[in-house]
Amino acid sequence: MARDTIFKEENPPTEFSFDTKVAEVFDDMLNRSIPCYQQVIEMSIRLLRRFCCSGDIIYDLGCSTGGTLIEIARKLPLQRVKFRGLDASQAMIDKASLKLELLSSGHDIIFYRQNITEAELSECGAVLINYTLQFLSPDSRMDLIRKVYHSLRPGGILILCEKTTSSHSAIKKSYEDIYLDFKKEQGYSETEIARKRKALENVLVPFTASDNLLLLEKAGFNEIESFFRWFNFAAFLALKEEK
Repeated sequence: MARDTIFKEENPPTEFSFDTKVAEVFDDMLNRSIPCYQQVIEMSIRLLRRFCCSGDIIYDLGCSTGGTLIEIARKLPLQRVKFRGLDASQAMIDKASLKLELLSSGHDIIFYRQNITEAELSECGAVLINYTLQFLSPDSRMDLIRKVYHSLRPGGILILCEKTTSSHSAIKKSYEDIYLDFKKEQGYSETEIARKRKALENVLVPFTASDNLLLLEKAGFNEIESFFRWFNFAAFLALKEEK
């Protein structure tokens, strides 16, 4: 796993993008930038075991380098499940496809370069949107979640993981300070952190946890729970009711 030093370099990017340079270090970036990243994947697998069925399709929208979907495929004890990963970045899809070539298994996994806001989804048992919605324009998020809702079979689930913000200034500041400490503990310098924060302005736009819950409710889901929370990070489970 290549180490993320992008914002340590002499001429770091002024605006964050999912290009080849980022794709090369993205796995390290995820593990060092998102608290409990692997634990949330393990929790998601436990949920998928409960709610998915043999023969289902499982989508990962904004699959990046494919690590999450490959991990799920390895650990989900179901037959004839199709795993489909979509991402708008060709560099990310290339990296995911390379990982897939190195994986010796009979799993039905395909990665596509596709803008997830434009993708047509087949009926499926589960959809994952992990730390991706926050990169879409706020106006486009509802349409995507509605599309996911309509693509899920009755009893299917959406797992949504996001960085969040707070509407309370003192709490927001405290959470941001705690997150800053976390990134320092992962080996990022204050200069790297400040440069990346600047590059992400107007690129990553988080909602509050309440706003994400409301988005899911308005899209049609009526069984929604937060199953993980770490200060300004949250994961939500949304179930499409059985008919």
